[in-house]
Amino acid sequence: MDENIFNRLQISINKTYYTTKRYSIPSTFALIYHKKSLTPQELGAFVRKSDHFIKIDENHYFINFMFTEQNNAFKASQNLILSLDKYFNDQSTAIAIDTFDESNSPRLVFNRLKQILNEVKADSYSRIEDESILNGVL
Repeated sequence: MDENIFNRLQISINKTYYTTKRYSIPSTFALIYHKKSLTPQELGAFVRKSDHFIKIDENHYFINFMFTEQNNAFKASQNLILSLDKYFNDQSTAIAIDTFDESNSPRLVFNRLKQILNEVKADSYSRIEDESILNGVL
């Protein structure tokens, strides 16, 4: 990953940790993959206004589901997948969701999300997963 992108990711995660600690506002981090190239404008049309995202590469975006507990982030992810399926007329979107833990460094957050996403892409049954999929991997 480009250093500039990682710096933006690190700032976003640390800012979210601060906001959560200071104002008790929930957030959930996610990583989205789409087989086809996905522009920020395309993704922006389908995420909620309160959600923030950072482009990692042509096929991956980091998403911060602001003001959202993990179970509601799962529902938002379902809605996002449904919208992208219709828009692209395919089913190649996959989303990894990680439990919010302020003790995790930004690098650990991103690495866990990548690991979860790799497991999601390897399992054709589910297209959204959280860290529980790693229980058999770790």
